[in-house]
Amino acid sequence: MQGGRGVTLLPRQREATVDVMQVPHDLSYTAQHEWVRISGGIARIGITDYAQDALGDVVFVGVPNVGTKVVADQSFTEVESTKSVSDIYAPVSGSISAVNEALSSQPELLNQDPYGAGWICEIAIEGPMPQLLDAAAYAALVGG
Repeated sequence: MQGGRGVTLLPRQREATVDVMQVPHDLSYTAQHEWVRISGGIARIGITDYAQDALGDVVFVGVPNVGTKVVADQSFTEVESTKSVSDIYAPVSGSISAVNEALSSQPELLNQDPYGAGWICEIAIEGPMPQLLDAAAYAALVGG
């Protein structure tokens, strides 16, 4: 289903109601459910709407330290919810150049606004770009 402003909306069943899951078209995605927005050699990342929904209520986000080196496809931090603890994987290699400090005191931002105020960090990209999924491929991955 196509939503407004370049967003694919997928049905999400919740008990007796059907909700929708957003997959913005202007982002890239990983198979581990991270989203990526690349601008000028910097990759801003977060978790997808699908991931935050699967996690449930987020109660802790391990905000990484600026300057930390990360390697594509390797875990570099974690998110804890009332259901489980999940690793967050770097979609690109590089070093953490900025972090969303608001998540330290407001981890629920990941649930409330996963593609906006709920971003996790920015990575200064180093090395080749890995293959990322576009919105259509990610939507197909999660059953859309």
